[in-house]
Amino acid sequence: MSPVTPDVAPTPPLTPVIVGDDLRLRRVMSQLLRAARSDATVLLEGESGTGKELFARTLHVLSERTGGPFVAINCAAIPDTLLESELFGHEKGSFTGASARKLGKFEVAHRGTLFLDEIGDLPIGLQAKIIRALETREFERIGGNIPVRVDVRVVAATNKNLKAAVAARQFREDLYFRLSVFPITIPPLRERQGDIPILARYFIERFCRDLKKKTLELGPDAEAALCAYSWPGNVRELQNCIERAVILAEGPRIEPRHLNLSFQPRIGQPEAFPMVPSDGWEAFDFSGTLAQVTRRAVTEVEKRKLARAMEEAGGNKARAAEMLQIGYKALTAKLRRHGLEKNW
Repeated sequence: MSPVTPDVAPTPPLTPVIVGDDLRLRRVMSQLLRAARSDATVLLEGESGTGKELFARTLHVLSERTGGPFVAINCAAIPDTLLESELFGHEKGSFTGASARKLGKFEVAHRGTLFLDEIGDLPIGLQAKIIRALETREFERIGGNIPVRVDVRVVAATNKNLKAAVAARQFREDLYFRLSVFPITIPPLRERQGDIPILARYFIERFCRDLKKKTLELGPDAEAALCAYSWPGNVRELQNCIERAVILAEGPRIEPRHLNLSFQPRIGQPEAFPMVPSDGWEAFDFSGTLAQVTRRAVTEVEKRKLARAMEEAGGNKARAAEMLQIGYKALTAKLRRHGLEKNW
């Protein structure tokens, strides 16, 4: 276990632990240290499960605002009709059910850090008010007419391609530039393969301690299986996998059978279909009209289904066609159309 520890005096009860030795991770920590010396808005970019909130909390602790509050809000988890009130608060009687004044997250985070997670899902109509709050450090509560001034450092995070969202007019360009004063990209776990066993042992120790079990060993075959897996859910998925394995393991060490990775995509091995992405829909192009996006989605789903059928059939086209319940010629034509035929 090799935590990346910043070269500053830590605050033991608050300092988050970021585990790993990978050079990419150390570069991120270096960027966090530089960003912490300023009050600039930071945009954390990365896939789901890479630990963006953990890095945001680390940035807060490293900054001069460490004594202030750290307030987090997930913009995708709150209905659009309630999000403005959650962010900016409301006055008593401003709408049905507003029986008392409510402070929004911007006010609660005064003299601290506000973490806007999943900022890419922010409704377009609310983005203008966010811009004003960032630029003037003031806003009005819903139903109010008196400006509220706040001293808040904003850290935003997204797993979406905001540049593509701007091009598709789904995200305001001025807000994107205002948020990305200091952009930091957190690498996915599959690009930090050497950190996988380090993280696994860290989680084993943690969950064994929580469950009051003697610390388990990570068997060599289990370690190899973990390192061969692509981890589309990143560190969060690894954490869940290890927690389950610790619960299931009855002997002195964790074996591959405890990991439940048998039928999952892997990395570090020759792949039958390397051109078919295994890491979800992060790279999918959502720009354009609904009809255009739908056509691209149908094409992508068909391509992935064909690839999986061929893989499960061991490259036997007749068997794959039977599994898909289509004709042999139709399968061959589809493989050719998607550029998959050359793989077999």
